[in-house]
This record gives sequence, structure tokens and C-alpha cells, in this order.
Amino acid sequence: MRVSILTTGGTIEKTYNELEGSLRNDRSVVDEILASLRLPDLLIRTVNVMYKDSLDMTDEDRLKILAAVKTELARSDAVIVLHGTDTLSVTGELLHKELGDGLTKPVILTGAMRPYEFKDSDTLQNVTEALLAARLVEPGVYVVMHNRVLRFPGVVKDRQALTFRRVEE
Repeated sequence: MRVSILTTGGTIEKTYNELEGSLRNDRSVVDEILASLRLPDLLIRTVNVMYKDSLDMTDEDRLKILAAVKTELARSDAVIVLHGTDTLSVTGELLHKELGDGLTKPVILTGAMRPYEFKDSDTLQNVTEALLAARLVEPGVYVVMHNRVLRFPGVVKDRQALTFRRVEE
């Protein structure tokens, strides 16, 4: 199976800068994540789209993500987008609206509430679940995190529970 992973930044990819004492989006950690997993029959292509906190993303950034997803759909059996959780739903809704019913492959968004470099990060779980979901779900746009697979439209971040839910829940 061929999977493209698009990196956009967000908490999932924040790294600690010891000199400044800050968390920043200045490089991707996806190769480190993938190296820790056993993925014998996956061909993974990674594409660095941008390094941004999702709160700083603009409509132009989302269109850039959309264009990258379209490009990778032509090359892969599924596309996973690593995205900041604060505005992941906005990007998911755009992808659903623009790709919608014509999709023949799954597009999965995932992120993390805590950076990969933190001991209690949810990154590894969420990336693993996204990779598994890429094999199992029907074509469509999804958020996959915290043992949940939620299909767009109508997915929102639940800031109290620190996860995602359907609007009607």
C-alpha cells in the first residue's frame, strides 16, 4: 500500500529549542515517528507542506494543503495530513467540501494535544491509528485520533475532553 503523509506543523511536530526555551514548528519529526513503527508493507512518501501552528494558518495555507492533497491522491492509496488540532476541523471541512463525493481514496487528518518530544505525547498513538485507518476506511475525509474515526462534515475539537467529536454528540 502507498501512503502519502503531508506535514503542516502543529503541536504534533513542535520541537523544543533549548537556547530560547520555546516550542516551535521548525522541522518535521515524521521520520523519527515512522522509524519507531513496524510498517513492512507500506510505501510511505512524506511531503513537507509547511511548518505552522494551525492558529497561524490562513485560507491561503489551507488551499496549499488542498493542492498538496490532490497531488498526493494521484500518487497514493491514501493521504494522511499531520495538522495542528486548533483549526484541524476548518481544514477538514474545506477538504470535504472541495474533494467530497468524488473521493475514491481516504484522506485522514491527525494531530496531537502534546508534542512528539514530550514523554506523555499522544503523537505515536494518533499516527499509528491514522496509518491503520488508511487501510480500513472507505473513501472520504476523516479525523483519526484517540481511538476515534470521525468522518467530515460535522467534526469539531472538544476543548474540554481534549479530543474530537461529532457536532451532534
